[in-house]
Amino acid sequence: MATAPQTSEYRIKVLNRIKELEKAGRFDIDVEDDPPFEKLKKGDVDYPRRRLSSKLKAWFATKKSNQFFGKLLKKKQILINEVIGLENLKGLKGGAVLTQNHFHPFDGVPIHVTMNKRLKKKKLYTLIREGNYRFPGIFGFFMRNCYTIPLASDFELLKEMRQTIKEVLAKGNFLLVYAEQSMWWNYRKPKPIKPGAATFAVQNKVPLVPMYITMKDSNSFDQDGLPIQKYTLHILKPIKPDPLKNEKENILLMIENNQKAWKNCYEETYQIPLTYDTENK
Repeated sequence: MATAPQTSEYRIKVLNRIKELEKAGRFDIDVEDDPPFEKLKKGDVDYPRRRLSSKLKAWFATKKSNQFFGKLLKKKQILINEVIGLENLKGLKGGAVLTQNHFHPFDGVPIHVTMNKRLKKKKLYTLIREGNYRFPGIFGFFMRNCYTIPLASDFELLKEMRQTIKEVLAKGNFLLVYAEQSMWWNYRKPKPIKPGAATFAVQNKVPLVPMYITMKDSNSFDQDGLPIQKYTLHILKPIKPDPLKNEKENILLMIENNQKAWKNCYEETYQIPLTYDTENK
C-alpha cells in the first residue's frame, strides 16, 4: 500500500466546508467557489442541435471525450469497481430521466461508460449548470458539445431548453440530471434532491431512474493527497408516473421514492444508518 501523502490545504478547507454546510442543512450549495460567468442569452445555445456545425461538434466532442476519459480509466485515475442493477434498464422501451448523486467533476464517467455500451441508436444527454457551459479549454469544449443541455436563467432560453428535453425524451433518449444541484467532494451520503428531474419525467410521461454511486478507498492517492475512490454504480428500479395522480402529486411521489431508493442503497452498501449532523433538525 502506498504511503499517504499530505492532504492539500485547499482540500482540507473543502472538507471542512462540507461539515459546516451539513450542520447548517444547506445541501444545495456548492462547497467550492464557482468562478464568475456571463449568463447565456438568446442565440448562445443551439439547444436542439439542428445546425450541421452543432451536430459535427457533438460527434467530435463525444469521440474525444470518450478517448480522454478512457485514458484516465486505463491509468487508474478513475476507478470503476462494479455496475449493479443492469437488469433495471431492460424494460425501458422509451426515454427516461436519470438521477445521480454528485460528488466529483468526473463522477458521471461510470454512467456514461455503462450507458454508451448499451445505448445503440439512443443518446445520453446531460443537464448542466449555466456556468459550466462557459468553461475554457478542453473541459469547456466537452461541456458545450457532448450532448449537454445548459440550465439557463434566461426565460426565453428556458423555453427552448424545455422543448429540447421534450424532443430528446420523445425520441427515446436519456437525460442525466444531477438532481441535488450541488457537488460535495467525495461526499458519500445522498443529499436532498430538487424537483427538476421529477418534473421533466412527469411532464414527458417517462420513468425516473435513480442511479447512485457508492465509493471505497483505493490504495492510490490523488494530487490532493486523498485516496482515489473505487466507484460502484447502482442502477435502481425505475419510478413510473402514476396515471391516477395529478402532475404535482406525481412529482412529489417521484422525489420521495427517488430519495428512498438512494437512502436504501446507501444503508445497504455501507451497512450504516443514514444520519446527518444537521443542527435544529
